[in-house]
Amino acid sequence: MTVSISKPAQPGPSPLASGNELPVAQAQSAMAAALTLVVDSETVTLPQALGRVLHQDLISPINVPAHDNSAMDGYAFAGASLQPGVETVLQALPHTVFAGAPYLGAVPAGHCLRIMTGAVMPAGLDTVVPIELCRVNDNTVSVAADVLKSGENRRKAGEDLAQGSAALAAGHWLRPADLGLAASLGFAQLTVRRRLRVALFSTGDELRSPGEPLEPGCIYDSNRFSLLGALARLGVVVTDLGLVPDNEAALQAAFNTAVDQCDAVITSGGVSMGDADYTRQMLAQMGDVAFWKVAMRPGRPFAFGTLRSARGNTATLFALPGNPVAALVTFYALAQPALRLMAGAAPQPQPVLRARSVAAIRKRPGRTEYQRGRVTQGEDGQWHVALTGAQGAGILRSMSQANALVVLGHDQGSVAAGDAVEVWLFDGLV
Repeated sequence: MTVSISKPAQPGPSPLASGNELPVAQAQSAMAAALTLVVDSETVTLPQALGRVLHQDLISPINVPAHDNSAMDGYAFAGASLQPGVETVLQALPHTVFAGAPYLGAVPAGHCLRIMTGAVMPAGLDTVVPIELCRVNDNTVSVAADVLKSGENRRKAGEDLAQGSAALAAGHWLRPADLGLAASLGFAQLTVRRRLRVALFSTGDELRSPGEPLEPGCIYDSNRFSLLGALARLGVVVTDLGLVPDNEAALQAAFNTAVDQCDAVITSGGVSMGDADYTRQMLAQMGDVAFWKVAMRPGRPFAFGTLRSARGNTATLFALPGNPVAALVTFYALAQPALRLMAGAAPQPQPVLRARSVAAIRKRPGRTEYQRGRVTQGEDGQWHVALTGAQGAGILRSMSQANALVVLGHDQGSVAAGDAVEVWLFDGLV
C-alpha cells in the first residue's frame, strides 16, 4: 500500500531566520523539529528490505531457540548426577542426538547421551559436558571433579528471543544481519517505510557536465556526483535534475519540478549567503526558507526550509554550499541525519572513534571544524590520525585521500600533537 507523504498545509515560522551563526548542534535540533516524515509503507521481500526502514515492530511468533538445546558437542546428562569434589562416572547410551532429530526416549539416572551442538536436549537432561572435558572408555563417560556445574552448556528455549517480544523496533534501518534474523523467525516479507524521494541539482553558469567541452573559466560539476554517491548509500530514490543555470526562471522551474515530484530537494551552489538577491526573493516567494550561517568550517553558508510549488505541493530544502568539500561536509553533518529522520529511521548518534592526532592542528573556539584525515593503527596498537594536506573547501582530492573526518567541537581550541580527537569514519561494517 502506498499513499502520499503527510505534509503540513502551512509551514510554521522558522526559528532560523536570524542571520547569526548557529552552532551545529542547534542547527541540527532546529532542522529535526521542522521535518516532515514519510508515513506510508509497503510490503517487500527480505532481499528487497535491505537498507529500508522498518515500519512497525517485528514481533517474534516463536521462541528463539525454540527448544532447550546443546551449546556444545559433548554428552548430555542430568546435572543432579554431578558429585562435588569427586569424579562423576556416567553410563553412555548407544545413541547420538543430532540437530533436527530429537531423542524421544527416556534417559535413566546416571546415564548420558552423546549430543551435537544445536540438538534438542532430551527430556530430563539439563547439562552438557564438552568432549574435551571428559574421558570416554567403552560405555562410560568420566567427568573430572569440578570442571563444570549443573545446567552448563545448555541454551534455554526463548533465551535469545521470547515469543511475542519485539525482535526489531519500528524505525530500525535494516542491515544484513536483520534480514537473517527475520528469516530465522519465519518472515518472508517485511513492512517498510516508502523510500524517501530526493531531487538533486547543481547551479552555476560556470558548471559543465563531465564529457562536455570545457570553455575558459568553466569547471566540471563534481558536487552532483559526490552527492549522488552519498545518497545511494542512504537507499533513497533520487531524481537527478542535472545542471540549472543561474537565472530566476530556470531555478523556479527546477524547484517546482523538484517539489512536485519529491519529499526533499538538495542543491549545491547558488542559494548561499551573498548570492544574487533574486534567488532569495524567489525562495521567499516559494516557501518558508531560512538563510542562515552555521558556525562550522567548511560549510558556513547553508539554507534549510519548506518549499511550496505552484501546484501547492511541499518539500524540504537543503541548499548546500558550492565548494566541493563544503558540499559533502554539510551533507554528512546536516543533511544526511535529517534525511534519515525523514525516511522514518529512529534517531541514532553518530558513531565516533577517538584517535591521537599525529600533528598539531590550529583551531579557534566558536565553530565546529571538520578536517579531512586518514586514520591508521600505530605500532603501539592505538589509533592515530593525520590530516590529508591542505584543508581548503575546494580541494576535493584531500577528501578522496581521507578515510575520516576529524571533528573539532564548537568550544574546542587548538590541538597539540598526541592529543586525542574525535573522528568520523567514512566506512564501517553495517
